[in-house]
Amino acid sequence: MTSPVEVEIQNELEYDFDAKQLENAARVTAALQAVDEPASVTIVVTDDEAVAKLNQRFRGIDAPTDVLSFPSGEESGIFEGEPRYLGDLVVAFPYASSQAEREGFALNDSLSLLVVHGMLHLLGYDHHTPEARKAMWQAQEEALLALNISPEIVPALENADHG
Repeated sequence: MTSPVEVEIQNELEYDFDAKQLENAARVTAALQAVDEPASVTIVVTDDEAVAKLNQRFRGIDAPTDVLSFPSGEESGIFEGEPRYLGDLVVAFPYASSQAEREGFALNDSLSLLVVHGMLHLLGYDHHTPEARKAMWQAQEEALLALNISPEIVPALENADHG
């Protein structure tokens, strides 16, 4: 089960992780959310400092976090025949790595959870109200199960202030 979503992973700092697993997490999440038209997303894996700067600039929070989502707001491609650009996910690798170690989960599974979580934000989900949170966590669990990742990993998100 995959979606026709093109996934570009930018890893300029050359962190060691399974890029194919992250691509698959993005595609499976999109497929489960019925994204069946061509689309694309960029996943940037970077350091805590870069994410902290983005978090401060766009959310007014002066701290790093695990993942930030920047939806494009596009309903279709800008030019005819071009795929819809869903947006950018920015993952703080050191933060996510420490979080995975602290919670006792495999790093690639934890990174996949962050991609699933971020993709759901790009697709319109949020968790600011109990109802919205319930819907997002249900979609997240469905994606994790499809990826053969235990939903028990989700509490790792509870302690992070991500967006």
